[in-house]
Amino acid sequence: MRRGGDGGAEGGPGNGPGHRRKHRHRRLALGGTAAAGVGLALCFLMAPANGASAGTAPANGASADGDDGGRGWTSEAAARYWTAGRMASAVPAGPGGGKAAAAPTTRTTTAAPGAAGSAQHFEGVPSVGVLFSVDQDAKAHHCTASVVRSPRRNLILTAGHCNPGSRAAFVPQYRSGAPDQPYGIWAIDRGFTDPRRTDTGPGSDLDFAFATVKPDGEGRALESVTGGNILSRTPGYTTDVTVIGYPTARNDPADQAIRCAVRTTRLTGQRQLRMECGGFYGGTSGSPWLSRFDERTKTGYVVGDIGGLNGGGPSGPDSHRTSYSPYFGADVFRLYARAIVG
Repeated sequence: MRRGGDGGAEGGPGNGPGHRRKHRHRRLALGGTAAAGVGLALCFLMAPANGASAGTAPANGASADGDDGGRGWTSEAAARYWTAGRMASAVPAGPGGGKAAAAPTTRTTTAAPGAAGSAQHFEGVPSVGVLFSVDQDAKAHHCTASVVRSPRRNLILTAGHCNPGSRAAFVPQYRSGAPDQPYGIWAIDRGFTDPRRTDTGPGSDLDFAFATVKPDGEGRALESVTGGNILSRTPGYTTDVTVIGYPTARNDPADQAIRCAVRTTRLTGQRQLRMECGGFYGGTSGSPWLSRFDERTKTGYVVGDIGGLNGGGPSGPDSHRTSYSPYFGADVFRLYARAIVG
């Protein structure tokens, strides 16, 4: 269903007819690669010590409703726009995309979440939610994101290939069909990616991104409402993590959070982790990989996110069973430092 690959060996280029990703890939707002040379209207560039630059851009374009994606796109505007009906029907148009790409609804060869060896449906946690946005006329649940602790308490983490586009919003602990979301609806402000990120090769090891969100109508910062996870270096290629994500309703009709506790391994040939757990269909790109997850606080140390090679995994009918994550080291902390400065 999803993130890339041509139906051949795992880790190959993602250009063949089987190409799918765990999210719908679009270089609109959260960056893209500097080499693309397509003028993504980057607002600011910072040169880290290694000579690379971190890209940042507004995460929202003009709105048909009159919100200009800047001053007019507030969390109150996001809550008015993203009604329960719009969120429930927000699925990517067509088959394209990454871990948010749609799986055929007629598929019978793969296990649903909750089956043996698969993720379990559950009520979710406040620090993990769904990214919603609009691309032209298509309203879509693109990816999963999570709150990370930061000085301004306004930062979320997702995959670098997740590009929210216009009228983008983050909905923590999303509840499908709920008239009111338990932790509100938050307007995406600015996004930050490493411009060296690519879908394949060494650049796919940089598939992480941060975005700032605007305060709610009461002036509160996101993290003060939801709590947050601590951004941490990956402790090793073999580590125990809890992965939490939101498949799209097209891929998983329950339209509910899933979780999986799993031990990771290394993805051969890449600076990436690999996990084997079914149910991580389209929509789960950006899902946090949490070490030392605390059931009491519902938070942990985020040491990875679903992303990496081909947008987060292989292709083929069982692709939802295998997911990748970048290895968090100095590069992710350089980007984090850029994001917290804003």
